Amino acid sequence: MSKYSLPADRSSLGFGLGLRTTHYEAILDEAPPVDWFEILSENYMVEGGKALHFLDRIRADYPMVMHGVSLSIGSTAPLDFDYLGKLKQLAHRVEPAWVSDHLCWTGVAGQNMHDLLPVPYTQEAISHIADRVQQVQDYLGRQILLENVSSYVTWRDSQVQEWEFLSAIAEQADCLLLLDVNNVYVSSQNHGFDPLAYFAGVPAERVRQFHLAGHSYNGELIIDTHDHPVPDPVWSLYAEALGMFGEVSTMIERDADIPPLPTLVAELQQARQVARRALDAAA
Repeated sequence: MSKYSLPADRSSLGFGLGLRTTHYEAILDEAPPVDWFEILSENYMVEGGKALHFLDRIRADYPMVMHGVSLSIGSTAPLDFDYLGKLKQLAHRVEPAWVSDHLCWTGVAGQNMHDLLPVPYTQEAISHIADRVQQVQDYLGRQILLENVSSYVTWRDSQVQEWEFLSAIAEQADCLLLLDVNNVYVSSQNHGFDPLAYFAGVPAERVRQFHLAGHSYNGELIIDTHDHPVPDPVWSLYAEALGMFGEVSTMIERDADIPPLPTLVAELQQARQVARRALDAAA
């Protein structure tokens, strides 16, 4: 049993969307059939203003989870406890079902590159990152979820596969996982591995959330751009993930070319249909 505070059961929250500023008014006016919302933590780590005003109003009606992009857990720089203090304060305000961030590093020499940069898959990195995750969890007083990122290059020094790396950190740090199905697909195409081998290598009991998203092809690589609807190959991989992991909270990400809210709600309904068919088939 984990020493950190998180509900012991793995009940799914259902099907959620990312909370985006362009949809604030529509959410309050239309009360869309969305089970929960995921907020980008950094957007609300502020003293006040419009963002927190709408956050509080929407939080009154919908469960929420927090998702960060600046923890930089894979960095060799010291942990930023000013950032962690603001994150903890926001978690106290939001009371999220969980807090997540990415298995990556985001900057160097105090400069945030605002990108999710890959780490070498080595035993040294596993120990280093697992220790940092434990420090973060001890400070926040809760388990966090780590998300796999899309990658476009590999490190010559890597000693294990990505899924072995992710799983080892989760086990050593006693953290949970946010499995981004689109990222698994993107990286599998860019690096030529079997995405089902990735799923098979991940501890199912630690997976608490799925991400679904669209991507772009630049003629050489598939890029995780979040600016298109979820494509058919990702829907198919999502169905496979459900068959292997069971019913897991699922959320659709859209961060560019964001359509009207009803369009995303319709896409979320497609996720429900895919999940229903996959879970019925598995049963």
